[in-house]
Amino acid sequence: MAMDTALYEPINTLKPIAPGLWIVDGPIVRMAAPLGTSAPFPTRMTLARLPDGALWCHSPVAPDAELFEAVDALGPVRHLVSPNKLHYAHIAAWKQRYPQAIAWASPGVRERAAGQRIEAHFDAELEDAAPTAWAGSLDQLRFKGSRAIEEVVFLHRPSATLILADLIENFEAGRLDAPMRWIARLGGVLAPNGKMPLDMRLTYLGHRAEARACIERMLGWQPQRIVLAHGRCFMEHGEAELRRAFAWLSPS
Repeated sequence: MAMDTALYEPINTLKPIAPGLWIVDGPIVRMAAPLGTSAPFPTRMTLARLPDGALWCHSPVAPDAELFEAVDALGPVRHLVSPNKLHYAHIAAWKQRYPQAIAWASPGVRERAAGQRIEAHFDAELEDAAPTAWAGSLDQLRFKGSRAIEEVVFLHRPSATLILADLIENFEAGRLDAPMRWIARLGGVLAPNGKMPLDMRLTYLGHRAEARACIERMLGWQPQRIVLAHGRCFMEHGEAELRRAFAWLSPS
C-alpha cells in the first residue's frame, strides 16, 4: 500500500468491544517528526453509550457518510471529547453533523488549534473529575507532570476499560516499514511492549511524582483492558499492562 503504516481495516466501522462500548479505526494521519519530517499514525476513536442513551465520543476520527449513518443508529451523539491537545482535528466535522453535542476541550487544545489554524470550537472544559453528564459511567483524571502536554484519561466503568490517547502507543512491527520500525523501537513504542514515547517521557523530568500519583489512581481502577488511539490495544490483563508500561516512573 502507499502508506508506510498499515490501516486497521475495516476503517470507519463500529467494532463492539464490550456492552455499550465500541471502537472505530480511522484513516492514517501524519504527525510532525524530527528534522522536518512526518510520521504516519493509525487513528482510533472510542464510543460509549451512557445510561440515558446518549453517545460519548472520544478522539473522533475523520468521518464519512457510512460512519455517520452507523453512529446515528446507535443513538444521539451528545459529547465530543478531545483527550489531549493533539487529538481534536476532526471535532469540527462531528460538531457540524451533531450541533447539539457538547465539544469538550482538553488542556491547551484551544491554543494548539489556533496555532495550527485548524477550526475547532469547544463548549466546555475537561477537569480532573467527571462531569455530571457521564459521572455514573466514566471515571476520569488529568494526567499531570509533563511540561508539554496533559492528557485526560478515562475508565469505562461498566466494562473496566481504560481509554487512552498518547500515554501509551503500541505499534505492531509487521504494520510498519523498516524506517518506522526503527523509529518505534527507538521510542520504546513497539508492540507488545508499547509505552509512552521517549520524547514524551522526557517532558516529565523533575515532575515524576505527580505522574506516579496519577498512575496509582489509574491502577486503583483495576482496568481489565486498555483501548489505545495508536497501535494494538490491550484487550486483556489491562492492570498488568498499565503497570508494565509505566515502570519507567519507578523512583528507582
